[in-house]
Amino acid sequence: MTDTALPETGSLELALANGRRLLSHDPAGAAEQAREILSKDEHNGDALRLLAKALRQLGRQTEAERVEVQAIESASFNPTLIRAGRAILEDRLGDAEQMLRPYLREHSEDAAAVRLLAEVAGRAGYLDDAEKLLRRALELAPAFTDARMKLATMLCFQNKVEESLATLDELLAFDPDSISGQDSKAATLARIGEYREAARIYEKLLEQAPDYVFGWISYGQMLNTIGRFKDSIAAYQKATALDPTRGEAWWSLANLKAWHFTESDIGAMKAALDEDKIDNSSRVHLQFSLGKALEDAGRYEESFRHYEAGNLIRARESEYRPEKTHELVLRSENTFTEEFFRGRERAGVPDADPIFIVGLPRSGSTLVEQILGSHSSIEGTSELQYVPVIQRTLAKGYARPFPNFLTELGPEELKRLGSEYLAFSGPHRKTQKPYFTDKLPNNWEYLGFILSIIPNAKIVDARRHPMDCCFSSFKQLFSIGQEFTYSLDWIGRYYADYVRMMDHFDRLFPGRVHRVIHEKLIEDPEREIRKLLDYLGLHFDDGCLRFYQNDRAVRTPSAEQVRQPINRQGVGRWRPFEAWLGDLKESLGPVLDAYPNVPKFQDSK
Repeated sequence: MTDTALPETGSLELALANGRRLLSHDPAGAAEQAREILSKDEHNGDALRLLAKALRQLGRQTEAERVEVQAIESASFNPTLIRAGRAILEDRLGDAEQMLRPYLREHSEDAAAVRLLAEVAGRAGYLDDAEKLLRRALELAPAFTDARMKLATMLCFQNKVEESLATLDELLAFDPDSISGQDSKAATLARIGEYREAARIYEKLLEQAPDYVFGWISYGQMLNTIGRFKDSIAAYQKATALDPTRGEAWWSLANLKAWHFTESDIGAMKAALDEDKIDNSSRVHLQFSLGKALEDAGRYEESFRHYEAGNLIRARESEYRPEKTHELVLRSENTFTEEFFRGRERAGVPDADPIFIVGLPRSGSTLVEQILGSHSSIEGTSELQYVPVIQRTLAKGYARPFPNFLTELGPEELKRLGSEYLAFSGPHRKTQKPYFTDKLPNNWEYLGFILSIIPNAKIVDARRHPMDCCFSSFKQLFSIGQEFTYSLDWIGRYYADYVRMMDHFDRLFPGRVHRVIHEKLIEDPEREIRKLLDYLGLHFDDGCLRFYQNDRAVRTPSAEQVRQPINRQGVGRWRPFEAWLGDLKESLGPVLDAYPNVPKFQDSK
């Protein structure tokens, strides 16, 4: 008979050692030893992991998975892991790592600890290390759904979207009813433009969990993207009914430009703002929503104060500094010269597929994209994040700041980077059309980089009157990035720096960038569209004039507007607020007076 009793000394360590010895030749005895330990200490993670291993060797896979989950849950009783988890939440990543590494030397098979170390690596920006650690955690505990979910997220961050989807499918095979798993799969599909499939997943999810507020918001966003506006409104209203304090639900309605709130809605939002329990995120969303509601009601000063309050919260949380953007422009002027490009004419990839639409948010760029996406030779994709992602990844290997270090890159490296961009953008292309758009407005910051790695790419600069453009951005609560919009001073300086950067390339390569002035496009659409297509070397297509009939998915705040014929509704929307826009006018400086022309910048070469 196997001896599984606890040693007389009562040492759990000796009992565990005995169980591990039995595991190789007597898994049933090892399981019995593990249970004996657990009878004395039910949260002993080492004993639970021992039991799970023994059960797997005995072919009892379902039981083993259940015990592995119990072992992971036991981390909430482990003092070391509790302290490490708290350090991660407080962003003390170094302290967390110093706790976890010694612990893992003694408990190398603790999947929960491995998962925590992966969190440290991911937050520190070491995504490859985080991915490896998460895969290790799943080797130790295949039913560790949180690790699998985190792995899917990490893969998505690295633009490994297909791998991310496969990982989520594995998760859903373990737990088909996982709300977070279904939600993440829908969000990942949306990332590569599969909005209709994402909407179908949300429909199924909400049948299962009808009170899932965030699900209704996300479902509404997918419906809005594919043009089902009435259904989108119904989804958002369902979310506000379920939780009137959820600011994101109210903002989702406010973000529908044709939507108008009632006085009852305004009262409900103000009541929600008075709730002490709401977090800053909901508070910001409510402030912007009230700004929109009161603007529609003609109560402009009250409206402005709410926009201002929402932006102030975001500005206090932001690390954005306008000086950094200005310094980037100065470095770009010094780096991207005739000498820099001389000899690099054939560097990068030769492909001419991408059409980059750059500028500022709320500049009319979505309208330009919709027009181009209605051409028989152009596929409209979305705001692809790949140029800045590639640049940031590349910059980690150099001591000098961007773009200075680009002088160190040879033709083969530039070609590799261009190929990487085309590979990343590939999943967003659903047709065989020869050209596609990338509408990330902030790509103007990387214009010299783009021309270095994809020299035959076309660049379209969508430009709108600075007061309309900047104030529209100040009123718009962007889901991610665009931190320069949180202050009228910041956004004015950003606009001025953008104009300066584009002027540099206009002087360096006259005609290389095609500019679409929004007001001119509104006044004479056909003339401006013909000029744009001539620049692209494409024939005129009547579909470009009927862009509003195009049912392609549009995932920007302008989704409704670009499904209507061109109109002047957005022109001069800043004027009722002029009394409070002094900071914006001052920061724009001569750029405002010169528009649509460009002033001479005093400290430029």
